[in-house]
Amino acid sequence: MDIRVHDDVGAFAALAGPLLDADPLRHNVALTVLDTLCRVGEPAAALLTVHEAGEVVGAALRTPSRSVVVSAVPPSYAGSVAAVLAEADPGLPGVTGPTTEAEAFAAAHAARTGARVEVDVRMRLFALGTFVAPVGVPGAARRADDSDLDVLEMWRSDFAEEVHHGWIDPLTPRELAARSLRLGSGELLWEIDGVPVAQASARCPVAGMSRIGPVYTPPEHRRHGYAAAVAAAATQWALDAGAERVLLFADLANATTTALYPRIGYRPVHDALELRFCS
Repeated sequence: MDIRVHDDVGAFAALAGPLLDADPLRHNVALTVLDTLCRVGEPAAALLTVHEAGEVVGAALRTPSRSVVVSAVPPSYAGSVAAVLAEADPGLPGVTGPTTEAEAFAAAHAARTGARVEVDVRMRLFALGTFVAPVGVPGAARRADDSDLDVLEMWRSDFAEEVHHGWIDPLTPRELAARSLRLGSGELLWEIDGVPVAQASARCPVAGMSRIGPVYTPPEHRRHGYAAAVAAAATQWALDAGAERVLLFADLANATTTALYPRIGYRPVHDALELRFCS
């Protein structure tokens, strides 16, 4: 086995891309992160591939201040990858991925470094089956633009506070929203009489896949069907943009969203974790 640490995103993409493309549902986060790195040109915090008998059999990547994505690190390689990352990326804040891979890597990292592992978010990945757009919800969707940055900024911050108990991205909420618009993502607002009441984002298709999120409704506008309506609008945008598969994550601690998405045609794929490393 050979583990290689990369400092060039293009070289990493050439090696890891085929592995990730082979299972875009499982590797959806890695694929969208890699696509953003390639398109925006921002530096990565860690890029790593695992080679066995001349084949790429594993890959991990991380952007600054974010968790390492290990969907493509089989549990049997977790110890070896954790050892290399402990040297190459000593500031590793956490890990994210499907439950099996995330737990295996976290256990290996904790055994090597003595870090304490805490659960940040337990999630379920859903994939669109038969799309069922809700009917009878007042209002309509429209695509956001730069004039909507104030509300996009505020709602991204509020969403992060509810899910992560604070903002964790190195970019500000406004910078992240502006970058999403610049990259051509589907930023959808649901409006009542011209007033935004809910928001959903859909990423441009990568490997035939588009992921929805975040989906956010301010507390004062909840329980009116706006979240389902705007999520459905984002889903339709993704399909119109050419996505063959449309995915989204739901926080398992939020029973409302885990029940909502099946009503518009989403079906469970697998559970995933975001785990935080603490000293």
